[in-house]
Amino acid sequence: MADKPQSVTSIGVSPEEERRGRIIKYTIAMTVRVICLIVGVMFPGGLVMWIAFAGAILLPYFAVVIANASGTGETKKTTKAEAVAPTLRISADAFVSASRSEGDEG
Repeated sequence: MADKPQSVTSIGVSPEEERRGRIIKYTIAMTVRVICLIVGVMFPGGLVMWIAFAGAILLPYFAVVIANASGTGETKKTTKAEAVAPTLRISADAFVSASRSEGDEG
Protein backbone atom coordinates (compact mmCIF):
# COMPACT_ATOMS: atom_id res chain seq x y z
CA MET A 1 0.00 0.00 0.00
CA ALA A 2 0.99 3.64 -0.23
CA ASP A 3 3.33 5.00 2.42
CA LYS A 4 1.51 8.34 2.70
CA PRO A 5 -2.26 8.82 2.80
CA GLN A 6 -3.82 10.50 -0.19
CA SER A 7 -5.27 13.98 0.08
CA VAL A 8 -8.25 15.13 -1.93
CA THR A 9 -6.74 18.61 -2.24
CA SER A 10 -3.60 17.22 -3.89
CA ILE A 11 -5.50 15.78 -6.86
CA GLY A 12 -5.75 17.98 -9.96
CA VAL A 13 -8.77 19.68 -11.49
CA SER A 14 -11.46 17.46 -12.96
CA PRO A 15 -11.78 17.38 -16.76
CA GLU A 16 -15.24 18.99 -16.58
CA GLU A 17 -13.93 21.97 -14.58
CA GLU A 18 -10.94 22.34 -16.88
CA ARG A 19 -13.18 22.28 -19.97
CA ARG A 20 -15.55 24.82 -18.41
CA GLY A 21 -12.64 27.17 -17.67
CA ARG A 22 -11.36 26.91 -21.24
CA ILE A 23 -14.83 27.62 -22.63
CA ILE A 24 -15.19 30.71 -20.43
CA LYS A 25 -11.77 32.06 -21.46
CA TYR A 26 -12.51 31.47 -25.15
CA THR A 27 -15.97 33.06 -24.90
CA ILE A 28 -14.52 36.18 -23.28
CA ALA A 29 -11.88 36.46 -26.01
CA MET A 30 -14.46 36.08 -28.77
CA THR A 31 -16.67 38.72 -27.12
CA VAL A 32 -13.72 41.12 -27.19
CA ARG A 33 -13.24 40.23 -30.87
CA VAL A 34 -16.84 41.14 -31.68
CA ILE A 35 -16.38 44.42 -29.82
CA CYS A 36 -13.24 45.09 -31.89
CA LEU A 37 -15.21 44.49 -35.10
CA ILE A 38 -17.98 46.85 -34.00
CA VAL A 39 -15.47 49.54 -33.01
CA GLY A 40 -13.65 49.12 -36.33
CA VAL A 41 -16.88 49.64 -38.27
CA MET A 42 -17.97 52.61 -36.14
CA PHE A 43 -14.71 54.53 -36.67
CA PRO A 44 -13.88 54.16 -40.39
CA GLY A 45 -10.51 55.41 -41.64
CA GLY A 46 -8.10 56.06 -38.87
CA LEU A 47 -5.79 54.57 -36.31
CA VAL A 48 -8.64 53.30 -34.13
CA MET A 49 -10.08 51.31 -37.04
CA TRP A 50 -6.72 49.67 -37.82
CA ILE A 51 -6.07 48.77 -34.17
CA ALA A 52 -9.59 47.37 -33.80
CA PHE A 53 -9.34 45.27 -36.96
CA ALA A 54 -5.86 44.06 -35.99
CA GLY A 55 -7.32 42.95 -32.66
CA ALA A 56 -10.20 41.21 -34.42
CA ILE A 57 -7.80 39.39 -36.75
CA LEU A 58 -5.24 38.34 -34.12
CA LEU A 59 -7.59 37.51 -31.26
CA PRO A 60 -8.69 34.05 -32.50
CA TYR A 61 -5.11 32.80 -32.37
CA PHE A 62 -4.45 34.20 -28.91
CA ALA A 63 -7.87 33.02 -27.69
CA VAL A 64 -7.04 29.42 -28.56
CA VAL A 65 -3.58 29.68 -27.01
CA ILE A 66 -4.93 31.23 -23.80
CA ALA A 67 -7.88 28.84 -23.55
CA ASN A 68 -5.71 25.76 -24.02
CA ALA A 69 -2.88 26.91 -21.75
CA SER A 70 -2.43 24.26 -19.11
CA GLY A 71 -2.28 25.06 -15.44
CA THR A 72 -3.66 27.88 -13.39
CA GLY A 73 -0.53 30.01 -13.48
CA GLU A 74 0.09 29.46 -9.78
CA THR A 75 3.50 28.21 -8.77
CA LYS A 76 3.29 25.52 -6.12
CA LYS A 77 6.29 24.31 -4.22
CA THR A 78 4.75 20.94 -3.50
CA THR A 79 4.27 18.31 -6.14
CA LYS A 80 0.90 16.76 -6.72
CA ALA A 81 0.44 13.28 -5.38
CA GLU A 82 -0.85 10.80 -7.89
CA ALA A 83 -3.88 8.72 -7.03
CA VAL A 84 -2.75 5.23 -6.14
CA ALA A 85 -5.08 2.26 -5.92
CA PRO A 86 -4.15 -0.27 -3.26
CA THR A 87 -3.04 -3.67 -4.52
CA LEU A 88 -5.06 -6.53 -3.12
CA ARG A 89 -3.10 -9.66 -2.34
CA ILE A 90 -4.37 -13.12 -1.52
CA SER A 91 -1.85 -15.58 -0.26
CA ALA A 92 -1.64 -19.10 -1.66
CA ASP A 93 -2.29 -20.50 1.82
CA ALA A 94 -5.89 -19.32 1.62
CA PHE A 95 -6.47 -21.49 -1.47
CA VAL A 96 -4.71 -24.56 -0.01
CA SER A 97 -6.67 -24.50 3.25
CA ALA A 98 -9.95 -23.95 1.42
CA SER A 99 -9.38 -26.92 -0.92
CA ARG A 100 -8.37 -29.21 1.98
CA SER A 101 -11.52 -28.39 3.96
CA GLU A 102 -13.69 -29.11 0.89
CA GLY A 103 -11.90 -32.40 0.28
CA ASP A 104 -12.31 -33.57 3.89
CA GLU A 105 -16.09 -33.26 3.74
CA GLY A 106 -16.61 -35.67 0.87
